[in-house]
Amino acid sequence: MRKIAVFYSGSSHHSRTYKTSEFGQYIDVCIPARHFAEASLDDMDVLIIPSQSHLGLLEQNVDKIYAFANSGKTVVTFGPQHRDWLPEQNWEFRPTNFWWWLETGADSGLRLPGETHDLFTNYLTLDDATWHQHGVYWPTDGCETLVSTVDGGSVLYIDKVNTSGTWINTTLDPDYHYGSYFMPATERFLRGFLPWLKEGVL
Repeated sequence: MRKIAVFYSGSSHHSRTYKTSEFGQYIDVCIPARHFAEASLDDMDVLIIPSQSHLGLLEQNVDKIYAFANSGKTVVTFGPQHRDWLPEQNWEFRPTNFWWWLETGADSGLRLPGETHDLFTNYLTLDDATWHQHGVYWPTDGCETLVSTVDGGSVLYIDKVNTSGTWINTTLDPDYHYGSYFMPATERFLRGFLPWLKEGVL
């Protein structure tokens, strides 16, 4: 089982998602962002950077996060992030449609090119990853897109080529919505994603 750390900014939604809810069982340590620089990550296998993390403290620790990845470990980023710091990719902002499901012939615009990946064969469905998006990534060749938009933009992708570790980047923000007590799909997402992160095949 992998050991998972969280870059913890201390907001109410981070507290609920990573400390006080059912999902706390998957987290080995929440490292306060203000103490992250001096914290040891030696025993950790995975580092989660939540959505809406403290940008100032995050920017101060980018080199440490990259060093963690380059030691062969895994970094997970939930979106929206401060996009310039992620490994080679091009972020494209798109206006968020919060009410797409009320439209006639509603289509989320999401597709599942990663349907044969372990995450989606054993832990999640596309419905579990469907609420809304804040934009898309255009990752470099060699990255694996699991969830995309109809035009091929990445909503969730795995990057094993741009550092010596693994990056799992998504524009989805399940921790914010679950921690804020709304958006039921985000609860289902976390019920699949966090066990996969703990025990699945990356």
